[in-house]
Amino acid sequence: MNLLYLDFETYYDVQLSLGKMTTVQYVNHPDFKVWGVGLKMNDGETEWFGEDQYEEALLQIPWEDTAVVCHNTLFDAYILTQYVGVYPAFYYDTASLSRGLYPNQSARLKDVAIRCFPNDPSMRKGEELINAKGVRDLDPELDAQIGGYCIQDVDITYEIYHKMIQGYPQDELDIIDLTVRMFVEPKLILDKEMLIEHKALIKEQTATAIEASGTTREIMASQQKFAQYIEELGINVPTKKSPTTGQQIPAFSKTDSAYIQMQNMYPEYKHLWDGREAVKSRIEETRAQRFLESTNPDGTFSVPLRYYAAHTGRFGGTESINLQNLPRGSKLRKAVMAPEGQYLYVVDLSNIEARMLAWLAKEGDLLDAFAAGRDVYSEFASQIYGYPVTKANKLERYVGKTAILGLGYGMGPDKFKDTLKNGSPSVDLGQSTAISIVAQYRAMYPNIPKLWNANKQALFTMNHTSSEGRPYGPLVIKAGAIQLPNEMFLKYPELNFFDGNFVYNSGKGMVKTYGARLTENIVQALARIVIVEQMLEVQRLPEVQVVLQVHDEIISIASNVGADETLDKILAIMKTPPSWCSDLPLDAEGGYSQRYDK
Repeated sequence: MNLLYLDFETYYDVQLSLGKMTTVQYVNHPDFKVWGVGLKMNDGETEWFGEDQYEEALLQIPWEDTAVVCHNTLFDAYILTQYVGVYPAFYYDTASLSRGLYPNQSARLKDVAIRCFPNDPSMRKGEELINAKGVRDLDPELDAQIGGYCIQDVDITYEIYHKMIQGYPQDELDIIDLTVRMFVEPKLILDKEMLIEHKALIKEQTATAIEASGTTREIMASQQKFAQYIEELGINVPTKKSPTTGQQIPAFSKTDSAYIQMQNMYPEYKHLWDGREAVKSRIEETRAQRFLESTNPDGTFSVPLRYYAAHTGRFGGTESINLQNLPRGSKLRKAVMAPEGQYLYVVDLSNIEARMLAWLAKEGDLLDAFAAGRDVYSEFASQIYGYPVTKANKLERYVGKTAILGLGYGMGPDKFKDTLKNGSPSVDLGQSTAISIVAQYRAMYPNIPKLWNANKQALFTMNHTSSEGRPYGPLVIKAGAIQLPNEMFLKYPELNFFDGNFVYNSGKGMVKTYGARLTENIVQALARIVIVEQMLEVQRLPEVQVVLQVHDEIISIASNVGADETLDKILAIMKTPPSWCSDLPLDAEGGYSQRYDK
C-alpha cells in the first residue's frame, strides 16, 4: 500500500480557528478555505500544492491503495473525506502513535519532534503560519512561506512516523484507523429536533428555577457569591480542601457530603438548592448545543474519540464532546441514531474489571461465581446484611456492588463510607460498619490483597530491573514500565522511591503510586485490551460497522433485518476471551434499537 504523508494549511483568523471551534464547525464554516496541501508519496520529494492546484493533485491519487499519514488525522482526513470527497484505504495518525508510546505527554507536533529528535535542530516546527493569520488570499510571497512551512511539517511527520512505527502492534494501528474512521467517515445520525427541544426545555427549567430561588443567575453561578449569600442567611458554608491548592474552599459539588448534609439540614431553602443545581447543570444545555454544532451537512454525526487518552490506554473525549459520559436515559444519548433501515447494536461487557481483577489475583471463588453466572454483587451484599439479597433489594445490592467494584483497589473504610454517602442513592454507613465490610471483603477474597503486595514488590523491581525484564503472569516487568500482552506498555516515567513512597512523572507533575494503585492500572489496561481486541473482531463481521465505544460498551450498526442473528454474533465475540487469558470468564449483554437508548 502507498503511504501518503499529508498536511493541509487552511485560512484562519481571530474567530475562525480550531482554538475556538470544533473541526466540524471550522471546516463547514462559510469562510473556510484551503490554502493548499503538502504531499509526500512514499519516500518521494515533498511538494506543496496551492489553492489552485491541491484538488487536482488529490484527485490523481489512487486512494483505493493509499494510506494517509498525518499528525492529527481527524482534522486532515476530515477535510479529505467531507470537503474534497476522497477516501483513503487506511488512516495512520502520528499524534495517536505518540499518545500510545508516551502517555500523558504532549502529542503536539512541535513537542513530539523535540522528543523524538532532541539533538537534531532541523527537526523543528516552523513559525511562519502566524504571518498568514487573517489573510484570506495568499500572495505569491506568502504562499511560498506557507508552502515551505507545510513541507517542513510533512517531512517532520514522515520522520516521526518511521521512528515510532517500529514495533507498534498491528492491532493498535487498526484501532487508530477505526477511531479516525468513526470521525471522518461518519455513519451515525442525530435527532436534531429532539436536541433542539431538549435544549429549549433545559433553558426554560433553569430560568424558572432561578426565578423561584429569589436571587440571580450571577449569584447562583459564583462559588464565592453563593457562599456569601447563604452566610447572610445564617448558614455555615460547607468547605473542603482544594485538590490543587490545598486550601479550604466551598464544598458546593452535588456529590460533596457536607453540601448534601447542609441541604438536608435546611429543607426550607430547597428553592435555593434547586436554583443552584439548575444553573450548574447548564452543562447539559451546552452539550446539546455542541452536539447540534457537530452535525455534518448531510445529517451525520462525526464521533470524536481520543485514542490512548489515559496511560492505561482508555479512550477519552475530544472536539469538546465527551462521549464517554452519556448517562443512560439522557436525551443526548437517545438523540444518537442509526440510519434508516439499520439498528444500533449496543453490547456491554459485564463486570469486566472485577472479572479481570479476580483472574489476575487467581481468586478462585470469585472466578467460579462469575463463570457460573451468579450475581456477585448480591452475594456479597448477602454476606454484609446476613440475609439473602437479590436484584429486588436495590439498596443492599448497590452497597454490594460498590464494595466489589471499589474495595478491590485498596479502598479503606473512610473512602468506602464517603463513596456510598456521595453516591446515588446516598447510603450513610457508620464507621464500624464500613470497617467491618472492608475487613469482610479482604477476608473473603484474600488473594486480592496478596496481589496488591505483589504489585508493591513489582514497583521495586521496576525501579531496579535490568532492561531484559521479568515475566509476571501475562506481563513483563521492565525498568519504569510494564509490558502488556499486546506489546504496549504501562509507563511510569522517572519512577523513584522517595520518602517512603513511589512517585513518577504523570505528565502533570510527580504523583504517588503503590501496590493497590498499580493493580488498578494493570486491571484497567488489561480490560481495555480485551475490549479493543473485541472491537476489531466485531468490525471484521462483514455486515457490521463499529461506530462508537463507551466504557465497556461496543456500539455497532448493521441492518435491521436478521437483527437477532447479528446480535448473537456480536455477543459470541464478546463472550470469548483472548488467547492470553483464555480462562477468563467473560459475559456480555446487549440489545438493538434504532436509537442509543440501552
